[in-house]
Amino acid sequence: MSPLLHVSKISKRFGGFVALDGIELEVQQGERVGLIGPNGSGKSTLVNCICGALQNEQGSVHFDGHAVDGLAAHERTHRGLARSFQLPRPFVSLNLADNLRVPMLYTVHKRSGPLHGDSVDARCVELLRLVGLDHKARHMPRDLTQVEMRKLELARAVAAEPKLLIADESMAGLSHSEIEDILTLLKQLNERGITIILIEHIMSAVMSFSQRLVVLVSGKKIADGKPEDVVRNPDVVRAYLGQ
Repeated sequence: MSPLLHVSKISKRFGGFVALDGIELEVQQGERVGLIGPNGSGKSTLVNCICGALQNEQGSVHFDGHAVDGLAAHERTHRGLARSFQLPRPFVSLNLADNLRVPMLYTVHKRSGPLHGDSVDARCVELLRLVGLDHKARHMPRDLTQVEMRKLELARAVAAEPKLLIADESMAGLSHSEIEDILTLLKQLNERGITIILIEHIMSAVMSFSQRLVVLVSGKKIADGKPEDVVRNPDVVRAYLGQ
């Protein structure tokens, strides 16, 4: 089976600094992959090259069987590649329901054709119910708690009906119970057919979620495999866990 995402020998420089050095990565349809590494390891740069926010100097990115090199970020989103951000970026002047309408109208509409008002409304209710925010559909983002803001961020990404979702530190700063809420939500999204790459520093959450772990250190991939094997890898222990 061809992978949903195939990153081949990706390299990225910022002046003389090598941020990514020949990264290879494959993600299969339906997988839950954890992407970990210390600060400055290249995780964000890799995600930005995959999503189109940055253009890599070498290598290629294939998504859903097609090369996406040179495509802008919004064009990749139209093809089913979405991300959420560590710092949520809602439209602060729009209520929660309207925050979901925007990605529906500007991604799903372009991919699948015109959407009717009733179907958009029903989809907004469905997504808000999924993340536990349906009772706040008419509220503004400023009315949300931190964990609710993270749930809205995920709902906004899912509103684009992605095939692959890259969730960037969706649990940072949350309590244990809030982390469990986000993990449950991510697993539900995966069960609905969304492939997920999770970037996270909370190792207990990564281990609970991931079927496979990929580790970056200093722009290089040093491990890729089953979580229980990766965390025992001496290079990972030395470079990432510091033990």
